[in-house]
Amino acid sequence: MIVAIPVWQGRVSPVFDVAGQILLVELENSVEQSRRQEPLTEGMMDRRADQISRQEVDTVICGAISRALESLLTARGIQVIARVCGSVDDVLDAFCREELDDERFAMPGCCQRRRRQRRCRSRTRTNDS
Repeated sequence: MIVAIPVWQGRVSPVFDVAGQILLVELENSVEQSRRQEPLTEGMMDRRADQISRQEVDTVICGAISRALESLLTARGIQVIARVCGSVDDVLDAFCREELDDERFAMPGCCQRRRRQRRCRSRTRTNDS
């Protein structure tokens, strides 16, 4: 499973649509196998969604995200867990422990959280792209 987290100063970037960097973390059975940081070079929503999809991302964990970009990602089979804040390492650890719904990771002002947590496990991807 590959998890993508937009980053800014070691924390989840507050707005995914304009984030400049993304951390890609490969997990297997809740254990980190590798991580790398990549620039997000595409600014247009459809191209940004394509760039994320090309990285074979399964799940995006982010702060605020526009409905349009979220829809583009989910249409590509990418799960989006939005309205998350905190340090990247704490958020990733909580995701793997299935504790990301803890209020300490809720963005301020988000009273109705639409986040869905999926088990942190490997998924077989198809090469539809």
